[in-house]
Amino acid sequence: MIDQMDTDAVGLSFGRWLLAQRERGDWIDGIAEAARADRTFPKDGDPEAVRAHLRKQQADGDVFQAIDDAEGDWQNA
Repeated sequence: MIDQMDTDAVGLSFGRWLLAQRERGDWIDGIAEAARADRTFPKDGDPEAVRAHLRKQQADGDVFQAIDDAEGDWQNA
């Protein structure tokens, strides 16, 4: 059984979904570009794994708000 919090409707983890976002014309582009440049980004991670990674990187609060919004898009994908 697939946990809905770990994968979206097509089976992509949140991390992989985020990495796949390109040319959306919104704020997710910047987050996705930074994630693609980060060799330690949790590609198969759920939203909490991504947040934990960002905490280790000492990301600012705006990044966490953007991740919250991205999680909503991912869940609705």
